[in-house]
Amino acid sequence: MLFIGKYNTLTIARSTDFGLFLEDVQGDEVLLPNRYVTDDMQIDDSITVFVYNDSEDRPVATTEKPYIVRNEFAYLKCVDVNSKGAFLDWGLSKDLFVPFREQPFPLREGESYIVYLYLDRTTDRLLASCKINKYLDNERLTVAEGDEVDLLVWERTELGYNVIVNQYHKGLVYHNEIFKNINVGDQLKGYVKKIRPENRLDISLEKVGVERFDPLNERILAALRDNNGFLPLHDDSTPEAIYEGLEMSKRNFKKSIGNLLKKGKIRFEENGIRLV
Repeated sequence: MLFIGKYNTLTIARSTDFGLFLEDVQGDEVLLPNRYVTDDMQIDDSITVFVYNDSEDRPVATTEKPYIVRNEFAYLKCVDVNSKGAFLDWGLSKDLFVPFREQPFPLREGESYIVYLYLDRTTDRLLASCKINKYLDNERLTVAEGDEVDLLVWERTELGYNVIVNQYHKGLVYHNEIFKNINVGDQLKGYVKKIRPENRLDISLEKVGVERFDPLNERILAALRDNNGFLPLHDDSTPEAIYEGLEMSKRNFKKSIGNLLKKGKIRFEENGIRLV
């Protein structure tokens, strides 16, 4: 069967005046319009295409790459709002529709939002939703403490930033553990720091435990190399100066330079640290 809203690997079955008809192993067909057909496409070739609904809600294939696929989240820009709902740019010729029922707040043209793409089973149409919480699942965790995870920054809160973890779970990065500028819509790597009661995930942007100092050590060494082997930073430097120079906390900086000193990688000087 064809998977609407996802990438499908299909076989070129026949050519028509409108384009190529592609079919899956069950014989279901979908049209690849002429504007996506290239000279090297031949009958019986297998190609990977994205399948979605055209303006008349018929399945159609494209070689274009959308910004989002079904059952995942992305940060998309609203390009139009009318009496029916809002429309988002998702990288295809037909804009993505957000019904009013899937808007917990009114969407505004020109603004960008985190949305979820789903297939409406009643109409077989691809729709987007801004009701993010109902599509996140922390009951059945697929991660463990210490795991590296993919993050999509979702919203700012009093405690920190809520993030979408591996396109599936909800997590939180606390303000006092963020040492670089992040914004809603950013895609980052992170680490599961702690799993709290009710499977609430505390997320760190740096490696957890002893391992986290390895990339921080390398960041300091790289900065030293880029600055002729010297950085005007030391134990008495302000947290602001350390953050501006290295995007890390003063606490992590002190632990890292202590580690580098023990390994003989750096030496302390009166006004900073020098690469050995």
